[in-house]
Amino acid sequence: MDIGRFEQQARIAGIALLVIGCFLVVRPFLAALLFAAVLVLSTWPAFRWLKGRLGGRSALAALVFALGMLFVIALPVALAAHSLITHSAQAIDMARAFLDRGPIELPGWLVGIPYAGPWLDEYWHRLLGSREEIVALGRRLAEPAKNLLFAAGAAAGEGFLQILLAIFVAFFFYRDGEDVARMLRAGMTRLAGSEQGASVLTTAQNAVKGVVYGLIGTALAQAAVALAGFVIAGVPAALLLSALTFVLSFIPMGPVFVWGGAAAWLYAQGQPGWAVFMVAYGALVISSVDNFVKPILMSRAGGLSMLLVVLGVFGGAIAFGFIGIFVGPALLAVGWSLVNAWLTAHNFRETV
Repeated sequence: MDIGRFEQQARIAGIALLVIGCFLVVRPFLAALLFAAVLVLSTWPAFRWLKGRLGGRSALAALVFALGMLFVIALPVALAAHSLITHSAQAIDMARAFLDRGPIELPGWLVGIPYAGPWLDEYWHRLLGSREEIVALGRRLAEPAKNLLFAAGAAAGEGFLQILLAIFVAFFFYRDGEDVARMLRAGMTRLAGSEQGASVLTTAQNAVKGVVYGLIGTALAQAAVALAGFVIAGVPAALLLSALTFVLSFIPMGPVFVWGGAAAWLYAQGQPGWAVFMVAYGALVISSVDNFVKPILMSRAGGLSMLLVVLGVFGGAIAFGFIGIFVGPALLAVGWSLVNAWLTAHNFRETV
């Protein structure tokens, strides 16, 4: 038997067992580690600026950033989870009472609008013609809807714990970031060469920045304008609803359920004017943020299409749970950007 070959195979087997063992240990925390890396990559320039302002004290700057993430990311998710778990039954009961009311007529001022008013009134009465079927369907869906809202709240609560773990890990990534960056640069240099390795890291960082700024930036903007609208319209628990808007903004058409529910509540309370204001404000202001702000911010992700964003959101949620909403699009953005960069370089070499 060849002793040298046996030793080589033994080394390979040992390394494979070590890698598998390390993966099994890290696997429960993989989503939190990825999210922490995404947060650190997207905010690293700002962290370096703050570190310089604090006299190079990495630990203090890392603590400031960790506390900021607790306020900006963890707090809205915690409020949304609390709102979904606590108020899901109340929301379903309110919807039942709304369906059990008699026929709902449009306000007189709306019907009196020239040309549009009579058309809206006629269309509304056509919808009311099938009211019995709508009410029966709503009653059948009430209990599943309550269970769905409770499950969504439980998932948000689990995501809150994952986010806390990710922020804890991010603190150490920030504090020891220079050493981690040197290790990444050295590893990429060994794999792809000095020039290509640096290019790959830059491409990955720009892609992560674009997705994080696009998703979290849009969510914060929608939550802020939603809070203003809820306060103006006198909707109770405006802060909780804005936190729920922040969480649901990662899902296409998600905020519609929040401001649409607020409009329905206002109408049920005998405030049709404010209900119409809420619908108009939600459609023209809250939801329009997603149409204008997100594309601008997402353009930094290397032209990542909305299809990949949606696939990243839902695929990430399936793979990693609630925290995958953040991680999934970032991973797809990095992969997409690296493939584009490779294809561009390959085509360039062919033309040369």
